[in-house]
This record gives sequence, C-alpha cells and structure tokens, in this order.
Amino acid sequence: YLSMDNRRTQPIGIELVKRRIVKEEDINRALDYQKEHPSKKVGDILYELHIGNPNALIAAIADILGEKPMLLGSADIKINIADYLPLDIARKNKAIPFETGAGKIKVCFSNTANQRMLENMRLLFLNKGLIMERYITFDSIIDEILTSMEIASTETIDVNADISELVNSIIKNGMEKRASDIHIEPEENSIRVRYRIDGELVTAATIEKDKQAQLIGRLKAISNMHQEKQEAQDGRIIMYPDYNIRVSSQKNVCGEKFVLRLLKKNVDVQQIFELGFPRDEELVRKSFDKRNSIVLVAAPTGEGKTTTLYSIIDYLNRPEINITTIEDPVEIRIPGLNQVEIDSRTSFSSSLRTVLRQDPDIILVGEIRDKETAEIAMQAGQTGHYVLSTIHTIDSVEVLTRLRKIGVSNYDIGSTLATSLSQRLVRRVCPDCAQERDFTEEEKEIINRIARKYHVEYDFKGKKTYTTVGCEKCNNTGFYGRIGIFEVLNITENIKELIVKDASSIEIRNKAIEEGYKPLVIDGFNKIMEGYTTLQELNSKLVIY
Repeated sequence: YLSMDNRRTQPIGIELVKRRIVKEEDINRALDYQKEHPSKKVGDILYELHIGNPNALIAAIADILGEKPMLLGSADIKINIADYLPLDIARKNKAIPFETGAGKIKVCFSNTANQRMLENMRLLFLNKGLIMERYITFDSIIDEILTSMEIASTETIDVNADISELVNSIIKNGMEKRASDIHIEPEENSIRVRYRIDGELVTAATIEKDKQAQLIGRLKAISNMHQEKQEAQDGRIIMYPDYNIRVSSQKNVCGEKFVLRLLKKNVDVQQIFELGFPRDEELVRKSFDKRNSIVLVAAPTGEGKTTTLYSIIDYLNRPEINITTIEDPVEIRIPGLNQVEIDSRTSFSSSLRTVLRQDPDIILVGEIRDKETAEIAMQAGQTGHYVLSTIHTIDSVEVLTRLRKIGVSNYDIGSTLATSLSQRLVRRVCPDCAQERDFTEEEKEIINRIARKYHVEYDFKGKKTYTTVGCEKCNNTGFYGRIGIFEVLNITENIKELIVKDASSIEIRNKAIEEGYKPLVIDGFNKIMEGYTTLQELNSKLVIY
C-alpha cells in the first residue's frame, strides 16, 4: 500500500517519473528540499515548488493511493465547514468537508495513511447521518483554507498587544461575538483561545507560548485569585459594567487552563413562548399553574434549564405571592424575588430548610443533586408549596428513573411530581444569509417515518426549509442564536398509578404516548416546519437518523 507518508516517498517519486508527470531531477530536487523540511511529503513539496502541472500531479498521486483527486479551491466549498467539523478537528486531521448531497459528504484529506483517523472521521460523519466520500489534495491547500477561516474568526483579537490589552480584547471580542464561555488553554507550543457561541466551540486565536506566564498572571489579578497557587481556583471579574464573569482555573500538563463564563447583567427574562415553548396556553396552565407539587426541568449541562426556570417564575410572579430562589450562582436578578446564593459554607439542602421557615409560596431550587435535597423538595411540595427545580437526565420520562436512583420513593414521586419537562437548544438559521429551498424527498421520508411512531404526520405542501450559508453577522456559521425544543410529561392519574407500582420507564413512556405525550423530536420537527432550524441541526443534537 503506497502512501504520501515520508517512509514511502521513493515509490511515489519513481511512479510519478514513470508516468511522466515529473522528471527524475525534479524528484531529486524535492528529496533535497525534504532534508531541510522532513515533515513534508514529496507530493506536497512538488506542488509547493511549482513542479509539474498541479492537476496532473494530484490526479497521479490519488491514482497511486487509490483515492479520488481534488485540487480544492474556495469555489469548491459548497458548505460551511464548521457546521460539519470543528476547526480544531479539521486542523488536527488535515481534513476539509466541502460538499453534501444524497446522504453523502465529500471530505478532502492531505494524508490518508492514518487508518484510525479515517475511521474516526467516518464515524463522526455517520453520526450526523452522512456517508463520508474521501478525496485527497495537497497539505498547503488544506492549511491555507483553514488559516483563512481562523483569521476570519480572530480578526479583532490583537495577539501582539501588551498583556492587559490582550486579555481585554479576548474578553471584549467574546462579548461582541455572543460567547457564553471563553476557554484559554495552554498547549505544548502555544496558547489556544476558544469561544463557545450558540453551544459550539470555535477557535478564536492562537497566542505565543512565551506569553503564558504573563497571561495567567493578568487573569488571576483581575479575577481576585491567588497568584502563587496552581491548584484549581474560582474567581470573578467585575471590571465590565454589563457582565458578571465567573472564572475557573485548573492545572493541566501544559499549564493552567482558564474558563470564563460570561453572564450578562440586567437581562430581561424571556417569556416562555419566546424560548420556543409550544404556543399553547392550556398546556402552560396545566404544566405550571399548580400548587402542592414539584416541577422538574431536565436536560444536559448548557441546554438552557435555568433560563426556562426563570421564564416559568416570570409567568407565575405576582405581587401577592412570595417567591424565593436558591441558586448557585444567581445568574439573573429579578425584581420582586428573594434570591439566595449558595456559597462554600451552605448547600442546596441546608438553604432549602431555612427557606421553608420564610413562608414561601413558590420555591426555585437551582438543582437537585442528591437524595437529601430531593427529599426536602418533595416534602416542601407535599406541605403546600410549589417547587421548581432542575435535574440532569436525558428526557422527561427518565426524570422518574433518576429520582428513583437518587433514593426517592415511588410514593413521593407519584404523589408530588406534577410535571417533568425536558429540553434542548438548537441553533436558529441566520436570517441574513440562509437560502430558502424545498424539502428533499429524503428529508420528507425521515421526518414522517419518525413522526408516525408518535401518531403525527406532516404535510409538506407549501413548506420550505433552509440551506445554511454563513455571513459576517453569524461568524460564517450559518446560524444565529438558539431556540428551545421541548417535551412535557404531565403526571396524570394513570401515570401516577404506574409510578407507585414501580413500573419501568418503558411502560410509563408507552402510557404517556397513549395519552398524547410528544417527545423532543416532534417539537424539533415542528421547529423545522416553522423554518427556525434545519433537519441536519436537529440530528446533530438528537441523533435521530
């Protein structure tokens, strides 16, 4: 098996001479150049030295390797690369996806010798519902395209500024780009800065390694952290008037990594419907306007559980009601609420005990993490209070399994839990650059095949979807902002009976579907039909096909 790997340079060189693509002296010249640049492959060297016809050269190399040739140019890239492959992985594997269609994705590599890497990439795209079609191109072409993309995302960070200005520009640029988190990560030879925008990590800048000590020192100084300590620390930056910035540091093998969580101050609480909750007043009233019970919002970390809790509280908030929240930390300050922040000396369970003596009508508990907090919350729900909280599970039915595993009795779950709600955040298509199109037959078949399992069928007549493109507004991602997709499990008398009988989650799910329960994927399809997002984005979140 021949490859472009250094260990196989001679056979490729001889083969190229035999095919009269280059002359023998050209190969000798390339080999001399390789002595000074040992990491470069002969094929790439020939291209960089402008030896031979580039199209004929890549075609011959591809034929030798048993691959498809591609002299990749910007005009050939028909998709937004970052939608399908994070830039960090693209850079690491020297791979660029450039076109999709008919369930396939075309991907250009500069080296196909690493079989494990190719298999990992194949599985990565398969998880997105796409079959990978391999092409090969020159290393410098891949580098040039990726560098231009990274420059586009780092154009406002001045990596050559003094340390104070550098840190300031990293943070301010993150704010401008709507980042929720900033990751500052020491690596072996550099420092990488990444932003989490709309749930996705994007490389923002690469900083020289020799600035690491100064950078860490500046971050610790403005975060009120101990300069000498290298173990994990938590801090806070308060020098930006519109933001609370929580800072976490942790030592790794290359230095101390920092993560900055950007929390905007004085943010208006969004109405439940603005978040994407189905516009059904009856459903909202049945789900949330209750007493003597507990409502749990379930989702993985970073999927908007806290925001949903705030919007429910805002919906219920009236002057004659005493609402107390216990949070870690308080992210949004809301007038009329008594908001308690957890610190190192208190816990959810101890704070909850104290709050129960404060005559509350509604209690918001930031998160149920253990049996003690769960049991106190359940008791509060049974003694005339309305309790709202979050829990880490994959969907609203699995909330019941999670509570059982924590140690809550079936009786307490059945008698107190009123509603469990699950959600995910999917990216909205960018209104400035998205291109409207008809649904493909394949998309229609996927949507209705899955929807029929839940007694739903969609009519695509007159309905359109979108192809994401990318523009300056959306940082060339094709998406701008996020919207929630929801599922609601109201605990009916029939479901209570099953819970008390210790029925499995499968039995409970089947009964819920009989009674009209619709899982996350159905609300996701509704958001696609309404033009908020795409099937590809929904699949990246839920892996439905």
